[in-house]
Amino acid sequence: MNVAIGCDHRGFYLKHKVMDYVRETGHEYQDYGCYNTDSVDYPDIALKVSEGLSSGNAEVGILICGTGVGMSIAANKLKGIRAALCYDALAASRARRHNDANILCLKGEDMETSVALDIVRIFLSTNFEGGRHLRRIEKITILETN
Repeated sequence: MNVAIGCDHRGFYLKHKVMDYVRETGHEYQDYGCYNTDSVDYPDIALKVSEGLSSGNAEVGILICGTGVGMSIAANKLKGIRAALCYDALAASRARRHNDANILCLKGEDMETSVALDIVRIFLSTNFEGGRHLRRIEKITILETN
């Protein structure tokens, strides 16, 4: 799987742990920034990662900022993006199985690395169930066009 990864300055350190994990588990990734701890605007990074998915350069994305909230709000403004802020494995599993989430948002502050990597593991290894959930995703798609 090809993963688009991005962060703001508050997610910089966790992003590197996530990139290492993604590589170690046999996936490929593209790093869309930021590239140091200098302050950046998270919407710019969310846009780059979302465009990576929209263009077909990546199958899923991972965004990290201080709380994960800003990244999820920004990414969800783009058509076809279903970004889910996940603080635990259950949320990651349901985001993929029920919501067909294509971007995982994580908080870069006050989250144990082991917890974050477990969330990433679940997100990358869980598939969309379809069925009754597909009807709901189709309704979300309609909302994007109105």
